[in-house]
Parts: sequence; C-alpha cells; structure tokens
Amino acid sequence: MADEETSSSDDPTSDQIREKTLPSDILRLMEVNREGMTADKKGVKITSEPLPISGKVQLNTTDPRKTSIITFHIVNEGSNSIYFTYYTALTKIYCFTLEDEKHVKRRHPLTLGPGERYDVVVKCKLDNCELFFGTMCFEFQLDLTKKKCFYIVREMEVKGQTLLGPETPYKPFKARMEPVSTRVENRIQPDFVLHVLLAEVKLFENKCPMFLKELVKKRFKNSTHLSSISRNKLPSVKFVLSSALDMHNYSHRFHRLLHLEEIQMEKDIRRFDLQNQTLTPDPGNTNLFILKVPAENRPPVLKGDRLKVTRSEDKSSPVYTGYVHERELDQVKLQFRDNPELEFSKVFSSEIKFDVEFTINRWTLKLQHRAVDLAKQYFANVLFPSCAAEANAPLPELRFFNPDLNNNPEQCLAVQHIVAGSSKPAPYILFGPPGTGKTVTLVEAISQIRQADASAHILVCAPINSACDLLCERLVSVNSDQVYHMCAQSRDPRTVPENIRKYCSLDKDQLCFTFPSKETLMKYRIIVTTLYTAGRLVNIGAVGHFSHVFVDEAGRASEPECVIAVAGLLCAVKGHLVLAGDPKQLGPIIKSLYAKQYGLGLSLLERLMGHNTSYHGSDKRFVTKLLQNYRSHDAILKIPNEEFYNSELKAFAKSEREAYCGWDHLPTKNFPVIFHGVIGKGEKEGNGKSYFNEAEIEVLVQYLTKLVNTQGQKGLPKLSGKDIGIIALYRKQVEKIQKALNIDPDLRKLRDLKEVKVGCVEEFQGLERNIILISTVRSSHFQVHADKISHLGFLACKKRFNVAVTRAKSLLIVVGNPLILKTEPIWKKFIDYCVDMKGYTGFDLDNDMFLLRISA
Repeated sequence: MADEETSSSDDPTSDQIREKTLPSDILRLMEVNREGMTADKKGVKITSEPLPISGKVQLNTTDPRKTSIITFHIVNEGSNSIYFTYYTALTKIYCFTLEDEKHVKRRHPLTLGPGERYDVVVKCKLDNCELFFGTMCFEFQLDLTKKKCFYIVREMEVKGQTLLGPETPYKPFKARMEPVSTRVENRIQPDFVLHVLLAEVKLFENKCPMFLKELVKKRFKNSTHLSSISRNKLPSVKFVLSSALDMHNYSHRFHRLLHLEEIQMEKDIRRFDLQNQTLTPDPGNTNLFILKVPAENRPPVLKGDRLKVTRSEDKSSPVYTGYVHERELDQVKLQFRDNPELEFSKVFSSEIKFDVEFTINRWTLKLQHRAVDLAKQYFANVLFPSCAAEANAPLPELRFFNPDLNNNPEQCLAVQHIVAGSSKPAPYILFGPPGTGKTVTLVEAISQIRQADASAHILVCAPINSACDLLCERLVSVNSDQVYHMCAQSRDPRTVPENIRKYCSLDKDQLCFTFPSKETLMKYRIIVTTLYTAGRLVNIGAVGHFSHVFVDEAGRASEPECVIAVAGLLCAVKGHLVLAGDPKQLGPIIKSLYAKQYGLGLSLLERLMGHNTSYHGSDKRFVTKLLQNYRSHDAILKIPNEEFYNSELKAFAKSEREAYCGWDHLPTKNFPVIFHGVIGKGEKEGNGKSYFNEAEIEVLVQYLTKLVNTQGQKGLPKLSGKDIGIIALYRKQVEKIQKALNIDPDLRKLRDLKEVKVGCVEEFQGLERNIILISTVRSSHFQVHADKISHLGFLACKKRFNVAVTRAKSLLIVVGNPLILKTEPIWKKFIDYCVDMKGYTGFDLDNDMFLLRISA
C-alpha cells in the first residue's frame, strides 16, 4: 500500500484479507504522513463530540466504570455523493465498542449525498483509571465502480480520573533572574548558629572561582565571548578534569569537581525562591517568624540553613538573614538576630511583602575540600594501594559473638581478615550484594577488634542516618557500654529509634542533639556517625585518633565524602580502613552532569574495585564477596542475580519467604512475583517537575486491599504496616500514593497503616520489607528520553532496578507500562521472565505494538 488510496475488490475473500492487513498498512502510512492521514479530504469532513485537543479526541471520565461516549460526525461537504464503505479501530483495545445505525460494511456501503451527515458512536468503558489510546480509520470511495478508496484517521485518548488527579494545572516554573543577594547584606548571625560556625574556623572557604562559573555557562567551549581569564584557564581546567586520577592531581581535581557540583547546587536552589510572601510571628515564640512554603515546591533546607529576605517593593532595602530554626511540612520558622540599626523586628509588619532567596549550605562542601587536601598529604597508600600487603599473617582463631557466622564461610573469612588487618595499608573491601549479611559481618568484625585490641578506637560511618542507626542498634547488643552515636545537631530527634536514643547526647529541653567535648568523645571505643558529622571530629583535634575506620554503604558516597572519615582521623601509620558496600547498587547522588561526567559520581569503593588490580582477583586479603542471600525468595532474586552478580548468589532465605506462594491473587501459584501491565499517563501539577500516574496508584491500592482482606486466611500471615514497602520513581507519585493510602477505607483495617514505607528508590537502599510494590510511573517515550538525558529513572539507571527489586523478601509486585519498559534490555528480560513464569497480568501484550509509538 504505497499511499492513502488503494483499490478494492468485489471478492468477499479479498475483503476479509484487506480487513486483516488494513490496520498495519494504515499505521505504516501514519508513521510517514500522520498529518495527511488525519486531514479531511475530498469533500469529507469528520468532527467529533467532544472536540479534539492537540489533534486527539480526549475524554476524561471521573467514573471509569461508567460508559462514556465519543460521537464522530461524518459530513459530505462536497458537491457530489460519497460512499462510506468501512470503518474500524486500528488498535485492539477492549474498552471500546463501535456502533452505527445502518451497520456500514464494504458489502453494504452508505451513500452520503451533498450536505448529508452520518454518525459513528464509540462507547468506552474502563476497568480502572488507565489511559487508553484508540485510532479510528474511516474508508470512503468516490466511485464504487472504480474501487479506489481513501482514508481519514482520528485518534482518541480516554482516561479515567480519580481524586488523585492534578489539583492545579501544570505550569512550568520560571526562575527569577535577579538574586536578592546582590543587595547589601546584614551579616550578623544568631547566637544559636554562632557556636556552630566558631567550631568551623579551621575550614577554608574554597569558594568557586568566577572563571569556572563562566566556563560552565558557556559549556566549556572555546568561545570568543569568554573573558580573557576564562579563555586562558580553559585548557588547564580541561586537562585536570580529563586526566587519569592519581596522587599528584588528587586534590586539585576534586576541588574542581566539587566546584562544578556547587555551581549546579546554586542553580537548583534558585527554583525555590519566593516573591511577595507574608511572614507571620510565631504565637509560641516572639523571636521566630513563620514562612509558608508550598509542599510541592519545598526546598531542601535543614535547621541552621540561611534564607535571605528583602522587602518586595523596595529594591534598595537591606538583606535580612533568617536562619531556619524549625522545618515543618509546609512551613519553616525563621530566627533573625541583627544589629540594632538593621533589626528585622523594627521593619516587620504583617502588611509588608517580602522576597525570599534560598541558599545552599556550603559546610558539607568545605568538609570535602579539606578532606581531599589532608588525604593527599598522608594517605597515598590508602587511596592508591599497591599489591604489596603485609606478609600473610596467620588468621586468628575466633569465637564468634554471632554463632550463625559459623555456617557462612565468606562471612567467617571476611571477619578473620579484617581482624588480622591482612590488607594494610590498603583498605579492605567487603562486597555485600543485597541480603547477604553485610551489616552482620561488619558488626562482628568491629566487636572482635574491640575485644582483641584494648587500644583500638573505632570510627563507624555511613552516608545516611538510617544506616548509622541500624549499625548502632546491632553494635550496642554486643558492646553496649562502649558505643556512642554522634548525631548531627540539625537532625530531628524524633527520627532516631527510641531504643538507641540513650546512646546519643540529646538535650531533652531543647529537643536537639548536642556536641560533646573532646574528652568525653575520646573515652568511647566505638563512635558511630555519618560521614559529614565525622568532620566535626577533625575540628576538635581528634587527629589520628582512630585505629580503624569502617564505612558502611561506601558505594553510596562520593570519594571526597568518604575521605572525610579518613583524612585527619585515621592513624596514618597503623590505621586500617574497611569499606563495605555494593558497587552494583546506587552510587552517590550528583547534581552536576559535568561533575558526574568527570568522575565525582564514582565512589572510592567502586574506583578501587574497578581500577586497582589488588581487588580484581580472588585474593581474600583485600576483598571478600558475600554469596549467601538471606533475604529474598529465589524467584525474586533470579534476574538481579543473573544481571549483576554472575549468578553466584545462593538463596538461603528462611521458610517464611514462601508465605505468599499460595496467595489466591497470584497469577500463578508458587511464583511470588507479579508484573501488572498498566497503560497510564505521567502527569504534573502546579509548577512542579515531578510526575505522577493515577492508573498505577489505583492498581497498587487494589493489590493492597487484596492483601489486607486476605491476611490471616489460608495460611497467609497477619499483616502490619511495617511489612509493606512501596517504591515510586518520582516524589509526586510518593505524595499521591500516601494520600491514596489515607483516604481508602479498606486500608484502615491494616494494623499500623502509618508504618507503610512509601518512598523513592534511594530511600529504600539498605532496607527490606516482606512485601514490596513498585510503581515505575513512566508511560511515554518523551519522559524516558528526558530521564536518559538527566541520568534519572528506572530506565536510565540499571542500578536503580537492582535496588528496587531486591528489597522484597516474600512478595514483589511491579506496576508499569510494559511497552515503554521493554525498550530497555534489563526490563525486557524481567517482563519476559514474568510472562514465561505466568506471573504477568494486566494489559494484553499481544495488543498492537503501535501503542508503543502513539503513547509518546
């Protein structure tokens, strides 16, 4: 079929053949000439109710299960009769039924005289709020004797809506151009922040140079518009960034990478700036002022962060510096302490409008700058180790605190090598795939060192609070009088598990954590803290104090972040560094594409394992890979094991992992993995950048309801909210899911509903749940392409897939668009696996694959 006209035949068999081949023929023509195929032609005009929007007849229904109607009006506006011979839906969508009064077929064509109209009705009935596409094709002839046909195509889009739909229409955010920080700033700081800053006097500013900002703005091009300074600096900057990392360029290179990250952080924070805002005095504290911050546009601020405030109508007014005293869901409380001439309370009035500029907190950047400088001076053998480890010392005979380790040869060997220090001066790496007992192994090794060496002082770090909390919980069970959990002063005490709060310095009156004296801290044999908070120990002069530094989840930290816990703290002569993590899971979160391109997104653990020969082989003096998976049912583990771990992991999960193998709502028994195909729509609201997908939320809630209603039946366990985790790709999807859980009456039967963990993939790394549900959100080519450009999303990052899928113990339910997901190899393999094992349900994969193209 070469064009939009073709010949017909009187042979009924020929008509049957043409009806089978017509959809694919028309769809091929639409790919090359969509505009021509959808245009009215030869006097025939097709209109619709409802009217089309952006070329598609769109129908949104608030009750998906109620039949909705699209009516096509076919009008002959020409001067001669037209023969309406046939119509069909090109895509086989079960929710559409087609009706016309005279049952038009090729053997019973309808004659339309000049000015006459005929209607075709499309009835739509959805099972849920999924998004469905339909393509209607209408066939006409000018002369029945010549058997020449022409075609007009109309596209339809039908979507069910729920209470979770967009609350406000999507309006792209436009950043404000003029920063209020260009005005005169009052720099007097409040008392409650001043003591923090005084402790940081040893940190150099390391501010980002202006020429680098200009080079980033010009995308590192040899532009004639660059200033002379930037033009002269460009070759050296490119050389430093593109050279192989070594000890000679170590600090210089990371300074540049951190500056690139800072530039992007400053750019990102500007989208949260607010104009014409009203501040309200806090009824409970007259020294505080409340600033409302929309939940959708919530900036990432912590207690102590700075906000710059100016009067909106007076561009020459001073800049008042407000410090975040307390952060809540939709507001922050600010404290202003100014000199008498610029006292904020004197100019404040509830009638005055203010502009607010959010700023980045450079403290974490300064810690990293200092760390790479110190590391270059003292830790070459740690950061760039050779194969020359100490002589093969005999491995110690150990009596394990945790007797379960006796049944795991890899865990036993790892603990023995760590206690013996067999890799020194090189770091020892504990490669811990999901569920293999990495934390158990670390806790055992730390406890053994504490018992074997009375002079040992051990620093235990992780990039995030939750990982530190878990380590502390496990360590105090063996070393209760030796452990101190050092929390950041900005941390909300309510986020610390109650059973370990007594191991922290908590000021119960002020509801904040305090920072103990050096003398108090040095008494503890084991200190647990985050990497950033470990930098405080350098400030108080704990130089070389620690004989051992353990970094858990080391693959999640950038190298400068990891080095904070080493440089200035680990004994440079005899100290031993242990890195634990999984380079196959998520790495550091890096904002700048340039910084990521040139290596800031590579953790120290992954760099050593990928680029240092000491860690390539099976030499257990340097690295041990744990192989026994205690978390997941083997059906859940299969694809990640094949794709990421060379099929080396062995399922040692307990019998409880079989708990849902007989669940009535599994597509097939004894296979506790479900992929539910949903053709939804990724939407935004307000000026947010985050997507949500109503159809996927509805399916998730349906599964949760089934789980709640069947708990305790037919051998199924009773459920608590702590058993369930829901992973979503986007923050807005997380918010919508949380809202859906709270408004669904059936889910109130679930014990501890508030304990259901809903979050993005990054929030689940290191966690596990009996039941994991995943919403992939993405439903269009455009969104997937945007993900790949920004290195976001399930599709753009295989590691994100690995983390999400391996959180589940007993039951894994994935909801997503299979047509979009199957464009990526790992997702295709996973979906094909579910199909082969009869664990696939939902959207019919045998449907016309044209949906893959028209859903863009």
